[in-house]
Amino acid sequence: LDSERKIRTQKGKETLQRIVSTLVNKNDEIHNFIDMLNHTISNVQVNSSNAISELDEEFDGLYSVLHEMKGSMANTIQQEEARKIQALQDQLSQCSRALESSEELLELAVQSLDIQNPVELLEVENIDWIVTVASAFRLSLKPKVSDSMTHMMVDFALEKRMLQAVKFLPVPKAPEIDVAACLVADNCITISWRMPEEDSRIDHFVLEYRKTNFDGLPRLKGEQHWELVDYIKATQYTLSGLKFDTKYMNLRVQACNKAVAGEYSDPVTLETKAFVFSLDSTSSHLNLKVEDTYVEWDPTGGKGQEKIKGKENKNRSNTASPKRSTNSPRASARASRDRFAGESYTVLGDTAVESGQHYWEVRAQKDCKSYSVGVTYRNPGKFDQLGKTNSSWCIHINNWLQTTFSAKHNNKAKTLDIPVPDRIGVYCDFDGGQLSFYNASSKALLHTFRTKFTQPLLPGFMIWCGGLTVTTGLQVPSAVKTLQKSENGLGGSTSSLNNVA
Repeated sequence: LDSERKIRTQKGKETLQRIVSTLVNKNDEIHNFIDMLNHTISNVQVNSSNAISELDEEFDGLYSVLHEMKGSMANTIQQEEARKIQALQDQLSQCSRALESSEELLELAVQSLDIQNPVELLEVENIDWIVTVASAFRLSLKPKVSDSMTHMMVDFALEKRMLQAVKFLPVPKAPEIDVAACLVADNCITISWRMPEEDSRIDHFVLEYRKTNFDGLPRLKGEQHWELVDYIKATQYTLSGLKFDTKYMNLRVQACNKAVAGEYSDPVTLETKAFVFSLDSTSSHLNLKVEDTYVEWDPTGGKGQEKIKGKENKNRSNTASPKRSTNSPRASARASRDRFAGESYTVLGDTAVESGQHYWEVRAQKDCKSYSVGVTYRNPGKFDQLGKTNSSWCIHINNWLQTTFSAKHNNKAKTLDIPVPDRIGVYCDFDGGQLSFYNASSKALLHTFRTKFTQPLLPGFMIWCGGLTVTTGLQVPSAVKTLQKSENGLGGSTSSLNNVA
C-alpha cells in the first residue's frame, strides 16, 4: 500500500509539475502579449501624430504650389496687359501724327479753292499727288490688338474634382510568408513570401530579421534590434554568412509601392540551432593568450600571470554560489580544472558535446609553427597533450622544419599525405561515434576517427608559436552531410587508430 501511495503521490506531483509549467508558460505568453498590446497602442498614437504632421506638410506644400502658380499666372496676365497697351499706344501715336498731317493737307486744299489766278493754281496742281501719298491714306484703321483677355482665363473645375477625389494612398497588403518554402542550411536562411492578391503597384519589399532565444511570437523585452534588408525586388531572399549563436531567428516582410510601405507580414520564427562555445581561459596554459574564440602563443605569459592565477582561484572560491547549476554543458565544462602546464600548451572549449551532430572551424596564422585541433574528454591531466591519451583525438600540424600533417590518438600517429588547408572543419557525431576533419573551404574529407564516445567531449586546441581563430555558431554544412552518407568517406582517410573509449 505504501508503495502504491508513493507511486500515486509521485504521479500526482509530476502532473502538478506539468500543470505548473504549462501555467507559467501561458502566463509568460499573456504577459508578452500585454506588453505587445501596450506597445501597439503607443505606436498607434505616435504614428497618428506623425500622419497628421505629414498631412499638414502635404497641404502646406499644395498651398505653396497654388500660391506660386497664382502669382506666376497673374504676372503673365499683367505682361499681356502691358504688351497690348503698348501696341495700342504705338498705334495711337501713329494715328495722331497721320491726323495732324491730314488736317494740314485739308487746310491747304480749302485755301486752294479760293485761288483765281491761273499761275497760282499751277503751283498747287500737284496737291492731289501729295494727298495720295499722305500717311493718313496708308494708315490701318483697325486696332492691332483686341481688348479681349479671355485667353488668360482659367477653369479649375477638373482640378477641383480631382482634389475632391483625393484619398489616402493605397497601402500594400501584408505579404504572407511561405514557411514550407523557407530553408535554413549552411548558415544561410532563404525566406519566401507571396502577396495575398496581385498588386502591380508593388515596387519592392523590405525584410527584417533578428536573433532570439524564444520560440513563438516575437517579444518586446530583452530582444535584439531588427536588422533590415531594403529594396528587394523578388519574393525570395537569402541571408548568408550568418552566425547562429541563438536558437531562433524572427523574420517579417513588408511590401512597398512608390509612395508608402504596407503592414508587416505575420512574423515567423525559424530554428537556427548550432554549436556555440568560447575558449576557456580559466584553465588554459599560462603561455597562451585567450580571448573568446582566439588563442595566441605568448612566451612571456607565465611570468606575468602567476598572480592572476592565484587571484582567479581565490575569486572562484569566493564567488561560488550554491544556486549555480552545474548540469549545463558550459557550467560543467568549466568546473574547477587545473591549468594546463609543462609542454601541454592547451586550451579547451567551455561547452561540452553530449549528443547530436556538431561542426566548428579553425584557422591558423600563416606563421604558426605547431598546432593541434581535436576533442577530449572533460578532465584531461594538466600535462596531457591532445592525441597522446586514449581520451583525446586530434589532427596535428607541425611547420617547424618541414610540414608534417598527422592524425593522433592514444599516442599513435598516422601521417596524412595531403596538403594542409587554410581552414579546418571539425565534425563531431557524438551518438554515431564519429569525429571527422575537413578542408573547410572545399569540404574535402581529411581524416575520420570512428569510436564509441562514453563521456562528454570538449573541443581542444594546442598551439605553439602562432595563433588560432575558432569559428563557432555554424551548422553542419550540407556538403559534409552528403559526405557522411557515403560509406567510405570519399576523398579522405579513416583512422586505423580506432578504439572503444
